[in-house]
Amino acid sequence: MEEYFLQALPFSYSDGKFVEIRERARLLDMHLLKDNISQSYIVSGSDMCSQQDVFLLLVIFSSPENKTRRERIRNTWANTTSIKGHIVTRVFMIGKVDSEFVQTDVFNESQVYQDIVQGGFLENYIKDTTKTIMMMEWIVTFCPNARFILKAEQETFVNVQSLAGYLLSLESRMDDIYIGKINHHNLPDRDPQSPKYVPVSAYSQTYYPDFCSGSAMAISQNVLRKMYLVSGNVSPLLPSEVFIGICAQWAGVIPIPSSRFSGSKHIRYNRCCYHVIFSSSNIDDMELSTVWKDLRESSKCSKLETYYGLVSCKVWSYFDQFNFFNMNKMSNMGWHI
Repeated sequence: MEEYFLQALPFSYSDGKFVEIRERARLLDMHLLKDNISQSYIVSGSDMCSQQDVFLLLVIFSSPENKTRRERIRNTWANTTSIKGHIVTRVFMIGKVDSEFVQTDVFNESQVYQDIVQGGFLENYIKDTTKTIMMMEWIVTFCPNARFILKAEQETFVNVQSLAGYLLSLESRMDDIYIGKINHHNLPDRDPQSPKYVPVSAYSQTYYPDFCSGSAMAISQNVLRKMYLVSGNVSPLLPSEVFIGICAQWAGVIPIPSSRFSGSKHIRYNRCCYHVIFSSSNIDDMELSTVWKDLRESSKCSKLETYYGLVSCKVWSYFDQFNFFNMNKMSNMGWHI
């Protein structure tokens, strides 16, 4: 069904300036800048994609001290290296940390797994957009041969097999692919006391444009290169996922909605549902291992089982969201549960 709508809808603008950006993106060559750029990273991972025609690059935003979670991800959904003969590669994007003990751990971990890129900025929420800018720069410089990029948060589960199978059907739309759970009519946070505060000087409009949830999204190399070229026009004071969405807008790319991405929601586990969906958020370490083991060892679901599995996921998501809303409402009224 989603493939049908993809063929039917125009997902990029045809204005002359967007055509010019597209052509510049196709000609972008960072080869001569590689050495200088690699020196700006604490761990550059500059050889990670060399000599490889990567089909899908898994980019996971992580925090330096969260070694246990990275290990869990390596052993579960991000342990895939090939799908139907196509190369899949993972990379964890992290910032720096004040602790020498943690930093030494990061260096050792990087030596063992060769899957870490570490920027020179201090890790915190506000710096997530800096990490996004680093991701764009790193990919166009050191992994320009990756056809698709999955960007995910470390709290998210991703069904790489399901997503890769879907992306294989989209290779004819490489100039348009920016897919995820769409956030519509979101308001900038104008509270100066909030860690997510966005001043009017950074973004003056009432609403953000539509953008894909940062928990997990898929972007083609062609689109990411266009985003990188226009990223200097967008304020780094914006939330990371909004920053990406506004870069897409500047590049003439319209986000494509997919109900198979969960956005910020946690999808309660159902085997036949999880065989089909692309992502589920807020999964703890124990559940992640349990889900992965069950998916690997269980048989394929029939069409009827898949249908009921998807219905079950949707119903439970509704009830979970309803319960969360009611608990917040009662808490705000002074009722403690």
